[in-house]
Amino acid sequence: MARIGIAFVGTGFIAGYHLDALATIPDADIRVVVGRDPAKAAAFAAQRGIPTGTSDLDAVLARGDIDAIVVASPDDTHEAICLKAIASGKAILVQKPMAPDATACRRMIAAAQEAKVDLQVSFMHRYFEEFAAARDLIAAGEIGTSTSARMRNATPGPDWGDWFFKKSRVGGGVVLQLGVHGIDLLTQLFGPVASLNATTAILRPERRLADGRVVTVENPDSAWATYRFANGVAASHDMSMIEAAGTDRFGMEIYGTDGTIQLRGVAGPLRLRRKGATAWETPALPTPPLGQRHHQRWLDGLSGAKPKETTARDALAGLLIAEAIERSAAQGGAATKVEQP
Repeated sequence: MARIGIAFVGTGFIAGYHLDALATIPDADIRVVVGRDPAKAAAFAAQRGIPTGTSDLDAVLARGDIDAIVVASPDDTHEAICLKAIASGKAILVQKPMAPDATACRRMIAAAQEAKVDLQVSFMHRYFEEFAAARDLIAAGEIGTSTSARMRNATPGPDWGDWFFKKSRVGGGVVLQLGVHGIDLLTQLFGPVASLNATTAILRPERRLADGRVVTVENPDSAWATYRFANGVAASHDMSMIEAAGTDRFGMEIYGTDGTIQLRGVAGPLRLRRKGATAWETPALPTPPLGQRHHQRWLDGLSGAKPKETTARDALAGLLIAEAIERSAAQGGAATKVEQP
């Protein structure tokens, strides 16, 4: 099959994850990098061995050898870039969160549907080998019926850009920057969230960036939510952007009537107490390059090798949960219903 020509938009922290993974896939051909500064974009492209670096997005979208774009720019630029790409007929993989709010997500989804353009959102954690294994174990009944879960998303927080902390640029804080990862994993396993209780806080009102600047934090850096899923499962979710060590991507415990699964804890990527077993086990897992499974799945959808995924709708569902967290926190943690996409 012909290689898929890809334009990459963004030269920030997350770019390495996507570009390193795509470099391991023979069908992917990164042909151009787009950045705000043409000189920096050209230097970044040269460093990565990519033929072209430019700031002219319109010219890139007009190219016939570009089949798809990866959008890894700041959150508040996603909608405008994606709408341009949709109008040009290019397939899209956009970094999470899809947009700053659910209303923008709906506009993007509607435009993609009308233009018959494939729009996908990057949720890297759902493709980790341990999560895929846990999903299969639960589906096979290895821990009985799921009853509850604990989820943690915690990092020291971003120190490479001030826009993360500005309410005028992006809202949501830790919930949109980290929490949406955990929300995605939980909803992948247990389906829609019916209601929740939540509280948020700014526990570090000032942050020092890597370049020495001190910025005022305007968005919550910590959040705690309790979810009740439509199927009756309950889950707690801790989110933090101020932990010096934090979690290794995420930490998760899944409890069933007959067993337990632990993901990315002190015992390693996956620990299982299987139904009927008297001891814990640590199943062996494949170790492909980080992100390869994720990006191969996206390209398989584009080529028709596999059905296209529904990550844009999943992203909208996640944004609706994030907005319910904000409403609950504003009401002192009151029980709040979650709107469904």
